[in-house]
Amino acid sequence: MFAIVAAAVFGFALLLDLINSDLGAPDLFNWNTLVLIGLLCVALHLAGIGGSAGRWSRRRR
Repeated sequence: MFAIVAAAVFGFALLLDLINSDLGAPDLFNWNTLVLIGLLCVALHLAGIGGSAGRWSRRRR
């Protein structure tokens, strides 16, 4: 789940970079902030948080 969110954030950051826009909020939607949000989501995904195969999921037997 977090990997999909990270991919969306990185795609949004790339789109903003390509069109050279900050959406009128340069402190909120800058390149560094979006990359850090994306890296946080990747780190959470790699840590196993937010996955569908967690402790409470039903497993097929």
